[in-house]
Amino acid sequence: MLSLPRALALALGQLGDPAIVRILGKTAVLTLAIFAAGGVGFYVALDAMFGDRALAGLGALAAALVTLVAGWFLFRVVSLFVLQFFAEDVVRAVEKRHYPQAAATARPIGFGEELRGALRSLARTLVANILALPVAGLLLLSGFGPALVFLFVNAWLIGRELQDLVWLPHRADAAELAPISGGTRLLLGGAVVALLAIPFLNLLAPIVGAACATHLVHRAREKELHA
Repeated sequence: MLSLPRALALALGQLGDPAIVRILGKTAVLTLAIFAAGGVGFYVALDAMFGDRALAGLGALAAALVTLVAGWFLFRVVSLFVLQFFAEDVVRAVEKRHYPQAAATARPIGFGEELRGALRSLARTLVANILALPVAGLLLLSGFGPALVFLFVNAWLIGRELQDLVWLPHRADAAELAPISGGTRLLLGGAVVALLAIPFLNLLAPIVGAACATHLVHRAREKELHA
């Protein structure tokens, strides 16, 4: 089976692929546009509530601060939501270059199925993080406890989502399990969470994660077929 560091190296090595560059541009612009729209909406709401032009500067500052804070805490959720709409393009680009036989047999995913998957992913991420809050609260005095709880939860969630992005077009039926282990999924998700925490690199994280997951799934699948 391909190791995670090797899969990450292969994913990073393909970032210069024109197909990947186009996807990166679209996901980055759309993700940033969502936060910008949220900031503008917050400013408009403040202006409508108070209507005092003298406070317009404070309202703009408050909107900017809220946007920055929301971006810090919600970037991974929004970026992965956006990636759902371009994930097939990422996976196909990697498959075309490294796994042409798999690319030829992939089942196309329609827009409706993509939208349902994106909404399920968003809901699952929000619910899991909300459920983790009480556990994090109990560990609040431990210092790093809450951060570790959310790191684990999001690593598990992201690893699963990335695995499914690759696996769903290739599975024979809904009961067929993906060929990579839970530990591999967790490590993959942890690597992506770490990238999401680094400014500017967080724009690359969903693309790198999807490409890395493609390598992990297909190498594991090839190993099973030849076992």
